[in-house]
Amino acid sequence: MGKIEILDFKKNNLRKINSSLQNINHKNNKRDFVIKNPAGEHAICAGLKEEMSVTIKGHVGYYCGGMNQKANIYIEGNAGTGLGENMMSGTIHVKGNASQSAGATAHGGTIIIDGDASSRCGISMKGVDIIVKGSVGHMSAFMAQAGTLMICGDAGDALGDSIYETVIYLAGNTKSLGVDCIEKKVTKYDLKKIENLIKIGNVKKLKPHNFKKFGSARKLYNFNIDNVSDY
Repeated sequence: MGKIEILDFKKNNLRKINSSLQNINHKNNKRDFVIKNPAGEHAICAGLKEEMSVTIKGHVGYYCGGMNQKANIYIEGNAGTGLGENMMSGTIHVKGNASQSAGATAHGGTIIIDGDASSRCGISMKGVDIIVKGSVGHMSAFMAQAGTLMICGDAGDALGDSIYETVIYLAGNTKSLGVDCIEKKVTKYDLKKIENLIKIGNVKKLKPHNFKKFGSARKLYNFNIDNVSDY
């Protein structure tokens, strides 16, 4: 492991900091970074492509960790809109809350949110695992295609609206289910999956049997005139 490098927004701008992370010096084995004074800047750690650890000391703005590949990003604060948008792999861990559209269109990797997530968490997700230790807002997992959304608290209106093959595990209650989203039977496979997510997210006080499972009824896959009002 190489020496930890400090990247300070009081000394460098966003372009320089992101460029240094996107083009790490392999010969010097620089793989551990700390970002200071982020002050809510947008697009911090966007487009990272290599294995590395980045700890951000403070709050971040929009699209932090967008398009991430392989990097492990730790945010010691809150995150703005589009956290981990379109990420492919790696981990993003937020110690605080996340704004709307966390994990939007994300294809892989893991996003952990210790607090709450706002509306449309996991919108159009395509393979990522999202663990929210708190609650999520309305329209979460809207048009979600693949992956898993685990919610340890409650969910707002229209959970899983127009969902495809994403699986939702919910420990609390939801105000309402979206179109074509139904509760499903929790299988032995689900219990093992939930147990693994609990370990990954270091979720305390909850056990696999505390979660309900939701997914697609698959009634929107093909047009049916009898269901025209649902389209």
